[in-house]
Amino acid sequence: MMADPSDISGPVVYDLVLRSRRAVLPDGERPAAVAVAGERIAVIGDYDEPIPARRTEDLRDLALLPGLVDTHVHVNEPGRTEWEGFATATRAAAAGGVTTLIDMPLNSLPPTVDAPALAAKRAAAKGKTWVDTGFWGGAIPGNETELKALHDAGVFGFKCFTAPSGVDEFPPLDREGLRRACAAVAALGAVLLVHAEDPARLRDTPAAPAFADFLATRPPEAETDAIRDVIDAAGATGARVHLLHLSAAEALEPLARARRDGVAVTAETCPHYLALTAEQIPDGATAFKCCPPIRGAANRDALWDGLAQGRIDFVVSDHSPSPPAMKTGDFATSWGGIASLQLGLPVLWTEARTRGHGLADLAAWTSRGPADFARLHRKGRIAAGADADLVAFDPEREWTVRAADLHHRHPVTPYDGRRLTGGVAATWLRGKRIDTAAAPRGRQLRRSPR
Repeated sequence: MMADPSDISGPVVYDLVLRSRRAVLPDGERPAAVAVAGERIAVIGDYDEPIPARRTEDLRDLALLPGLVDTHVHVNEPGRTEWEGFATATRAAAAGGVTTLIDMPLNSLPPTVDAPALAAKRAAAKGKTWVDTGFWGGAIPGNETELKALHDAGVFGFKCFTAPSGVDEFPPLDREGLRRACAAVAALGAVLLVHAEDPARLRDTPAAPAFADFLATRPPEAETDAIRDVIDAAGATGARVHLLHLSAAEALEPLARARRDGVAVTAETCPHYLALTAEQIPDGATAFKCCPPIRGAANRDALWDGLAQGRIDFVVSDHSPSPPAMKTGDFATSWGGIASLQLGLPVLWTEARTRGHGLADLAAWTSRGPADFARLHRKGRIAAGADADLVAFDPEREWTVRAADLHHRHPVTPYDGRRLTGGVAATWLRGKRIDTAAAPRGRQLRRSPR
């Protein structure tokens, strides 16, 4: 029954069979045996079905999940490798069950805003990636003529800001620049990712503020006004647009209305907006600083409702680390980014399970959703023909985060000391278990022409 009927030489012997009583498949969670041939999933059988294989592992009650696809990671190499780097970021990704990531065009130097910069980034990543890695291009003022070359070179789409990015070499687009970028991206059949905050709504941060003071400088209206501009530009040009790191729940209704009106708009949020609240953040705890900011508990609950209703499409990390010296304890001057690449799965599961969500929801939000968004057709699912990117996950494990034990470059994270439920036991990339004592075998991915 597992053999190819055209093969008269005998039964097929697969390279690997993984058995789990909790396999998360496209049709839900059930006991299953997943047979791998080469780098891909060949067939899925019953848990106790005899399947000839060179190697068999029985995970028993460990869940078998599809590898996570994280489409929002700031690796920062080349140019700011002291902040992070391909070796450390992808090692952390693998430890967290992430088997595919797509790197953002900033904060590397040069930023990925033309084809030579993309070539420099690919050279910097060569031989260093523990997981499969792709790249976004950047849309900044004046580089519209560079977008086609980046698209032809295989970037997955383009990112822009509507407010200052935090680094001078990646300036924001004004309303007219946003519309021009949408038109250029629409002509290419690509997607424009937007960090949507309206600079007119942002306020100056007072010196040495409390967290509440910092939060007040980036009110929900900064997001909602910018999102309306993005929706208007997409509707006028026919562009496909994507809203990054949605933090303001007030944006959910205009987002849903735009979709009803036929605008091609999707949205993501991040574990920190779903797990953390403004009320929990001590003054001076700048490991929690990000832009847009973490908001209050009622806002968090509304984001969970939006995720459950499908108004938010998926969840990714927005891993944006920096050296400890850039997290000074002053919300006015500290870098605005959260380091969490290794922790997204247990952080999300810890909160999701208390809200009645299951492992199938978790996989939809962290694997299939972002894979489908990036049009990575062989990623993000446990199905015949897909890449054998797999994660053994213990949904009952309880543990405490120690920042010093994490694999990203610097031991800074807002989750230090936090009690979590769920842990990654093993990660397989294209059919082979990732062993960080061996050589990295991650590939560089290019946008599919399909």
